[in-house]
Amino acid sequence: MSSQRPPLIAVIGSDGSGKSTVCEHLIAYVKKYGPAERVHLGKQAGNVGRAVVQLPIVGRYLGKAIDRNVVKNEKSIIGPLPALVVMLFVVRRLLRFRRMLAFRRRGLIVLTDRFPQVQIPGAYDGTVLPVNAPNSRFVAWLADRERAAFRWMAEHKPDLVIKLNVDLDVACARKLDHSPASLAKKIAVTPLLTFEGAHIVDVDANQPLEEVFGAAEKAVAEFMKTRGYDDVDEGKL
Repeated sequence: MSSQRPPLIAVIGSDGSGKSTVCEHLIAYVKKYGPAERVHLGKQAGNVGRAVVQLPIVGRYLGKAIDRNVVKNEKSIIGPLPALVVMLFVVRRLLRFRRMLAFRRRGLIVLTDRFPQVQIPGAYDGTVLPVNAPNSRFVAWLADRERAAFRWMAEHKPDLVIKLNVDLDVACARKLDHSPASLAKKIAVTPLLTFEGAHIVDVDANQPLEEVFGAAEKAVAEFMKTRGYDDVDEGKL
């Protein structure tokens, strides 16, 4: 077994690519190499609006404001209250990320569902608040704090990224409640993400699930071998 720091493996991809399903399957396989933990690192920007809508009195207003102004472009205008709600979700993500780092310090292999990126602002798993917020110094300050948080997280790049690539028609069939236009943007962004030069293995997520599982396991097995971990199949009768 390797004496290096335990591997950090990330599974990324657009909605509809099967990230969560693959991670649920893959964590059992990863544990064959040693103690491991699965962590969800998604900012869940798409869930922010749906979550705040449930809040009493101001929920509906905040949900509409976030949906209207967030994850658009750097010139989007967002008010102080919706921006503050977005930052609360960023803080939650930071707490999850620190928890993930604590697992690694304890010597655990970590498998993450999603991973923060700073390469493409406004894209999935990236920053949300607009870079320029001339309407509010407070919003501009929050946006600066968000960018700093994401830069810090991105510095801890994964050792292996399993990138699930999916076609739009397949993603739409799997995510009937998602906007095709939104899915198309995420699918287009996926091939562009490099995660600070991390080792990336592309997997065709259009395949039947068992084949996707097999490809993900193969990616892990080949990577773990380079890190000095024993082949989990060695010694089997």
